[in-house]
Amino acid sequence: MIRNILLSFTAVFILTTACSNTTGKQADDKPAATVSKEKGNIEFLTYDTFISKVWNFETNPQQFVYVGEVPAIVDFYADWCGPCKRIAPIMEKLAKEYDGKLKIYKIDVDKEQRLAGVFQVRSIPSVLFIPKTGQPMMQAGALSEEMYRQIIEEQLVNKK
Repeated sequence: MIRNILLSFTAVFILTTACSNTTGKQADDKPAATVSKEKGNIEFLTYDTFISKVWNFETNPQQFVYVGEVPAIVDFYADWCGPCKRIAPIMEKLAKEYDGKLKIYKIDVDKEQRLAGVFQVRSIPSVLFIPKTGQPMMQAGALSEEMYRQIIEEQLVNKK
């Protein structure tokens, strides 16, 4: 069932310098701030911190190469999104529970339109599951806590 839920990123990512977010607004050319804020064990990423902590697609656009030490989840969200608000406490709980075994990051698609464009985020929440090795998997839409836990256990922390 999990395999039916997750969409594998096997295609080459197409990067553009100007991309659209879920509202269709054009991204501006100003560089994103390099400061990331943290809430509990969840870290909020900017364009620059994503490149340094997750994947530097600017230097390696053809192949996803995760640079983190442990598997990760990237939650693409917006403050105005109801389903995003429903999964936020689940992500916080999972971040505490899997502390040291898994990183959970959040990306505000309204503030980080270029990142949303890189991953072709068309609906939110969209959650990117990143194993330590191998290709990431994207899931659009909110899932239950049990489903997130199952994906984490089967695809990220206990993956052989």
